[in-house]
Amino acid sequence: MDFTPEESQQAVAGLAAEVLTAADPWKELAKAGLLSLGVLDTTTLLTEIGRRVPLVGMKALATLMTGALPVDRWGSSKLKEELLPPVSSGEIILTAAIREAPLAADAALILVPVDDGVALVNPEDATLAPIPTSSGCPSFLVQLNEPPARMLGDLGCRADLEELAVAAACALLDGAVAGALALTRDHVATRRQFGRPLAEFQAVSQQIADVYIASRTMHLATQSACWRVATDRDPGADVRVAGYWCAEQAVKAVRQCHHLHGGLGMDVTYPLHRFSALVMDLTRYLGGAERYVH
Repeated sequence: MDFTPEESQQAVAGLAAEVLTAADPWKELAKAGLLSLGVLDTTTLLTEIGRRVPLVGMKALATLMTGALPVDRWGSSKLKEELLPPVSSGEIILTAAIREAPLAADAALILVPVDDGVALVNPEDATLAPIPTSSGCPSFLVQLNEPPARMLGDLGCRADLEELAVAAACALLDGAVAGALALTRDHVATRRQFGRPLAEFQAVSQQIADVYIASRTMHLATQSACWRVATDRDPGADVRVAGYWCAEQAVKAVRQCHHLHGGLGMDVTYPLHRFSALVMDLTRYLGGAERYVH
């Protein structure tokens, strides 16, 4: 399988790298037309967000992969006209109650998996119980106050929503681990001890190599899962593999990055903390590695 990025993916990655440096990256993503993309381009965007601006990660995951894309794939023409333009312009956000619902209190609608498919729920019609998160992103448990009146799709929609959510989380984790690795690589290359850069010590080089291998494995597994979701092939096995590897390896990898930073790695104002906080939240969002072993 050839995982060479297509032209559109390369363009998305390049443009995202430019606009994500802005003071209000979400607003700039909307201006650049990056909030209304297909599956592969969106997962490419999520990886760049995870790599560069992890604090925007959960908002992008919720609104794009578990909000706009399911509506685009399953919604009626009327629903698409109602929701997709304000999403693409950055006016509203969406979310889904996949084990938890990021930003549910601020969302225009919540996509809620129910027994016979996926329901569309106004946050005002549900009880939202806050969940503490490592990154500080507001997340909630959603309890319906009454049976939902609007449906997005049937059981096929529910399965698709779950696969989109896992693919999105893996894409963000891929970027977050890559960002933590790049930060750590630069640190050990410039930090000197006993008159030598840390990178010249064999133990350090072996540990950074372990993180690199974990990062590449997560990247390839994620690419395979996203490709199958995007091309309407049965993504089940690939999504489970990606979910397992990302949930199993991401926390270990960023923990190793913290270790290689020494005392600096414990400073919550240092950029590494933003990557590890997102990784912790996403690993919980995925449900842990054991969820994908069956």
